[in-house]
Amino acid sequence: MFAGLFVVVAGAEKNLLTPQMIGLVQDFHLSEVWPLTAVTAVLSNIISNVPAVLAIRPFVQNLPDQQHVWLVIAMSATLAGNLTLVGSVANLIVAERARAAGIEISIWTYCRAGIPVTVITLAIGALWLS
Repeated sequence: MFAGLFVVVAGAEKNLLTPQMIGLVQDFHLSEVWPLTAVTAVLSNIISNVPAVLAIRPFVQNLPDQQHVWLVIAMSATLAGNLTLVGSVANLIVAERARAAGIEISIWTYCRAGIPVTVITLAIGALWLS
């Protein structure tokens, strides 16, 4: 599954990233901490956090202050992985191991803890990096 995510991201990057698409994404003001944090967090929970970093690379590679941009992406992708079970492959591995031990972790059970923890830690991280 993990390898498949990288294949899909690479294929999307090669076939979908046109100058027009990159221009549309520039309207999100990714050079600013809060929008970059939000976009990275959402993308991390759609395609998982590690592939999200790869997918966002073409949109941020020409932004000023690359060190700061990548610190924001590292912070938000890592912390956003806690939002839902699919936010990080590690979450899926833990849930599967728990199931094998007779412990069921539903999406809703996970989200009851994951959503508030993620929102709070992302806000703290974004404030810190602002």
